[in-house]
Amino acid sequence: MSEICDNRPHLPLGLARRGYTGTIQHLAASGTSSSLPEVELESRLIELGFVEGARVEILHEGIVGRDPIAVRVDNTTVAVRRREAMAVIVA
Repeated sequence: MSEICDNRPHLPLGLARRGYTGTIQHLAASGTSSSLPEVELESRLIELGFVEGARVEILHEGIVGRDPIAVRVDNTTVAVRRREAMAVIVA
């Protein structure tokens, strides 16, 4: 199954649209426009379940600017801002 994911293009979760499903490849907090320091952003994402290998699905998007997004991470649903979801690289 990981071979299938490796063939898909990698993209930041923050660019994905409603209905997207994929697998987290890694976190890359550098270069995001988050107000949090990179280490703190990565730590918070990990605490929410955004870890390598977790399955993700974008369930809903906010009305204004499609932000925030509701994301199912394995069996948990969380809301995150798109700028912070840019640190989650998926395929």
